[in-house]
Amino acid sequence: MQLRIQQLLPVYFDEARKSNSDIWGKDLSFSKGEMIKIVAPSGSGKTSLVHFLYGMRQDYNGSILYGDKNIKQFGAEDFALHRKDNISVVFQDLRLFPEQTVGENLEIKRQLNPFHPSEKIKEMAERLGIGNKLQSKAKICSYGEQQRVAIIRSLLQPFDFLLLDEPFSHLDNNNSEKAMELMLEEAKQREACIIFADLERIDYFPYTKLFHL
Repeated sequence: MQLRIQQLLPVYFDEARKSNSDIWGKDLSFSKGEMIKIVAPSGSGKTSLVHFLYGMRQDYNGSILYGDKNIKQFGAEDFALHRKDNISVVFQDLRLFPEQTVGENLEIKRQLNPFHPSEKIKEMAERLGIGNKLQSKAKICSYGEQQRVAIIRSLLQPFDFLLLDEPFSHLDNNNSEKAMELMLEEAKQREACIIFADLERIDYFPYTKLFHL
């Protein structure tokens, strides 16, 4: 599957933004297996872009196509299937279930469309240093711990594209590198594309294409 964006621009941005961006107002395509780094300073529309690509918002001009399907023509069922099979995401605001335990947050996601057996949850959690948090409610975990939960959650389903919106904002370099290593391994298993939007370049993300938003 290929992801294509055509002349994309948020409705609240002036047309002049196109001239200073590698993304806005351009025709681009991203394929499975590619590692895409998007350097996106504050105010450039990074989170909006991730929401557009995931289909959460449609306040943009232009087109977003997965294969030959324009997501502005998707209905609720189309989006449900698309998000179950083709695309996963780590949101900047995480969107965990606060009253559920870490383990429940992860198992709920896994059961929607299992890519891994249930025991993989503990393995991933141990690897990212939160193995002792599986029985804790998500709301009492630190933001950095919650961020690692959100990262693991994104890796429990099939996907062709993994969208990352500042996934390491509350992690130190050591924990960030461990999480990145895990995501790269999981993407390789699926021959998937990672689209990683952050404030700056990350040395340990082996991007194949670099864009400035």
